Amino acid sequence: MNNPKIYTMSFSKVYPLYITKAEKKGRTKAEVDEIIRWLTGYSQEELEAQLEKQSDLETFFAEAPQLNSSRALIKGVICGVRVEDIEEPTMKEIRYLDKLIDELAKGKAMDKILRK
Repeated sequence: MNNPKIYTMSFSKVYPLYITKAEKKGRTKAEVDEIIRWLTGYSQEELEAQLEKQSDLETFFAEAPQLNSSRALIKGVICGVRVEDIEEPTMKEIRYLDKLIDELAKGKAMDKILRK
């Protein structure tokens, strides 16, 4: 099976887009980083190392130290697709992150975004 093109995109190319989306709505880079760390288990230093080595999205999620078990609580539609219905694991992780950044940009409280 051919992997979608998004898997080969560098996380360092997508990351600034997440920050821009958040900042346009009055949110911060620190909040974006917190969401990414919560979802993936990366420390801030590990996150910055991934950005520096320009890992593709597939590698970024494959090397995540500890994917948060609460991520299964992330529900809803992103890019016209219901997140909980996505079968392919890597695509599901990418869409989880997209959904969390969307929630941030929509003004949702961090406690709710991080499923506390």
